[in-house]
Amino acid sequence: MLKLYGGARSRASIVQWYLEEIKVPYEFIKLDMQAGEHLKPEYLAINPVGKVPAIVDGDFKLWESGAILLYLTDKYGKTALSPEERAVFSQWTLFGNSTLATGIFVEANREREMPRLLTFLNEILEKQPFLLGNEFTVVDVAVGSILSYIPIMLKLDLSPYPAVLNYIKQLSERPAFQKSIGGGA
Repeated sequence: MLKLYGGARSRASIVQWYLEEIKVPYEFIKLDMQAGEHLKPEYLAINPVGKVPAIVDGDFKLWESGAILLYLTDKYGKTALSPEERAVFSQWTLFGNSTLATGIFVEANREREMPRLLTFLNEILEKQPFLLGNEFTVVDVAVGSILSYIPIMLKLDLSPYPAVLNYIKQLSERPAFQKSIGGGA
């Protein structure tokens, strides 16, 4: 069975959300980050950087939430992706983990980046329910998780972006979201 390693209130909940969405059985191994369990040799053998999340799937070890999401899509997705589709999924996952996260959560960037990023996302979400159209995908987990953390962690005013607010609300009502990010995993 796939093992997901994470800590309390960590990015492991993003991976957990996706595992719940795609209904892949997994064991969640909660590391006590305060006690330094993520820095012990047993865990460093899985992720030498000592960060969470990481997964072990059989003999395969992988870390970095975005890489894990893309791997799970490739391995457990319902349809095989063309190189172009995979590239689009990668583009959005990297956007969520790097451009969006640093634009919103790095305070020095926020005033400049947030309006540009959220206006762009709001325009997309005014036209369709999910980032890639009418179907929920891993992209919605990658980007939606970062957006969902804004009201939880930063309490920023998102009223200029009503479609983004509606998107966050819709995602937060998904049962798999409730079992992961919404449950404070």
